[in-house]
Amino acid sequence: MSDLVSSPTQSASLTVALIGNPNTGKSTLFNALSGGQARVGNFPGVTVEKKVGSYRFQNREITLVDLPGTYSLSPRSADEMVSVDVLLGRQPSAPAPDAVVCIVDSSNLERNLYLFSQLRDLNLPTVLVLNMWDTTTSRGVTIDVEKLQERLGVKVVTTSAHRKDGIEAVSHAVLQALEETVQPSPRLFPTEFYDEVEKLSKWLENRGEEEVHFFLLERMLLDVRGASEEAAGNAIAPELKEYLNEARLRLTAAGCRIPAVETKLRYNWIREQLDGVLVRSQEDSKLSTSDRIDKFLTHRFWGILVFTLLMFLIFQAIYTWSGPFMEMVEGLQGGVSDFVQGLMPPGMFRSLVIDGIIAGVGSVIVFLPQIIMLFAFIAIMEDCGYMARAAFLMDKLMTRIGLSGKSFLPLMSSFACAIPGVMATRVIENRRDRMITMLIAPLMSCSARLPVYVLMIYAFIPATMLLGWVNLQGIVLFAMYSLGALVAIPIAWILRKTFFKGETPPFVMELPPYKWPSPGIVFNRVYDRSKAFVVRAGSLIFSVTVVVWALGYFPGDHTRQESLSAEINTIDAEAGENSEKLAALTSEYNQVSAALIQESYLGRMGKAIEPVVKPLGWDWRIGVGAIASFPAREVIIATLGTIFSLGSELEDGDPGLSNALMKATWPDGSPLITVPVALSVMVFFALCAQCGATLMVIRRETNSWRWPIFTFTYMTLLAYVASFLTYQIGTAIGI
Repeated sequence: MSDLVSSPTQSASLTVALIGNPNTGKSTLFNALSGGQARVGNFPGVTVEKKVGSYRFQNREITLVDLPGTYSLSPRSADEMVSVDVLLGRQPSAPAPDAVVCIVDSSNLERNLYLFSQLRDLNLPTVLVLNMWDTTTSRGVTIDVEKLQERLGVKVVTTSAHRKDGIEAVSHAVLQALEETVQPSPRLFPTEFYDEVEKLSKWLENRGEEEVHFFLLERMLLDVRGASEEAAGNAIAPELKEYLNEARLRLTAAGCRIPAVETKLRYNWIREQLDGVLVRSQEDSKLSTSDRIDKFLTHRFWGILVFTLLMFLIFQAIYTWSGPFMEMVEGLQGGVSDFVQGLMPPGMFRSLVIDGIIAGVGSVIVFLPQIIMLFAFIAIMEDCGYMARAAFLMDKLMTRIGLSGKSFLPLMSSFACAIPGVMATRVIENRRDRMITMLIAPLMSCSARLPVYVLMIYAFIPATMLLGWVNLQGIVLFAMYSLGALVAIPIAWILRKTFFKGETPPFVMELPPYKWPSPGIVFNRVYDRSKAFVVRAGSLIFSVTVVVWALGYFPGDHTRQESLSAEINTIDAEAGENSEKLAALTSEYNQVSAALIQESYLGRMGKAIEPVVKPLGWDWRIGVGAIASFPAREVIIATLGTIFSLGSELEDGDPGLSNALMKATWPDGSPLITVPVALSVMVFFALCAQCGATLMVIRRETNSWRWPIFTFTYMTLLAYVASFLTYQIGTAIGI
């Protein structure tokens, strides 16, 4: 196909919207076209992710807007309405699209064309991309692309996006679609329906409403209690609902029953278009590879067993494989501390840099290897298609606690971060299920809890190998991640029996075919999530560590401590001479440091709260760390790193926080942290609502302060009681 001749008009920038069903390779195509360069944010006022990329083709600057994956353009909520608003040019933060690219799974063409049939009602220049073409042809499915293009009246392109086959043809087709006249959309509904659309338009016009797009008028009639009704404005909302109910009754009397008529007519039209276009071979009628795998992986017994073992092995791998990388990061942290110490004389500023910033932020960054591995495993399961199977497997369990399998994906997302997990509840149509899922999502052990688990397990749980290959530390990590999910079951049941009574809706979900994960997609997801963690560590945690350092440094007089530090450094430089004097100075330095931290503002605050946390086996230092971490869980690591650095022993050896915790003692000399104390700390952080951002998102999603306050209260009380029982029982049985 020859390139089009450039002209001044052609040199102008274009905006192209990408839309398609979930699991059709839309993100892969977006990355292939844009080169993986994307700007990610949220559309204003909603929780929908805004993903925008750009590239040049034939001297044209093309901006891609990646719309959320959806099965239809029948918006039921404000979030789902965003795609419609973008396509109609009603979204202020996104330019009106010049063209639309609809991506479908060519091996499931009949089902995927439902969205396309709705998209055609917008009368926009449209390109239909038959993706996963390699899979389709390997199954023996034949599609007459030219005949399909003629029948649908749009450009049709075949691609295998994961192999980057056919990518350039998509851009060619977009430019061609813009030059051709858009063919009118087919009129699928009976005459009575379109008469009602015209009546509705005039009814709105008579009430002073601005002209409403024909597509929105259709959706108002077709989507009972849909979000399209809000397009007319709040002033006439009650009147509009009454009018729409009357219009639907008139249509039902005319034999056009809303909303069932839409599904029936659209699929009838799709079958007509595919008649003689799509031919399936006998091979395709046999069980596909995905079907054969699913007979095992979605089995009610073997599927659950495989899922449990997979989760167990993932947490074993996270703990085992990340060890060397953690040691490298920790060694780098110690090297930076030594370098700064050699450059700066003892004093307040050196203490701020070493004991505050490096010790605080560094104590969190050291856990980045585990977080990267956790995100990598989740991204691989999402991209290969297994995550949808996990939701299917969990449906029966979810039903027993009053939810559906649709709740599983938001809850699974919460293992990475509760914020997108809470946002993902928007896909749950039933309000009762959506609310319960939202309120238990923070119980899932997100990545922010992982540093707490790893720190305590590494320092206080023996690295015992059970059965010769199972690491006890990995078992404890798996148990901590499972704890929140197990506790969520009775909590959800209680919520269903009290605040949110009602029936559980049926679970309907498409299982995509298995495929090899795309390295590019997995890398981008891991990079984005890891970057967000590091940025968080560099902003919120940095601020907290500076505040904690200041509270732990002032108001004491550090003159003697600084002179002792300078003298010790001088003796150290003499390569081991005056060892007795060095030991005496070190002992005095430790006593001075401990006294200063206890008399600081931080120490005074800690002593005040110690009676509350002592039943949990904690001293004032751990209590202060827990309180400081209520804005964000991972802050406890930075806080403890600062506290124990300020009052640490000055001697050779591992400078890490785990070493400081293992050496810490009560005033009577007994170990500060034992196995029951370590378990108590982990249980508290597994169940407590220590994430201000999550609570704010719950506030935004529910439009009420009632539910974030409720979440914070019930989770904090639950965490305290569970932590108390863990410590007391563990101590009683002598763990």
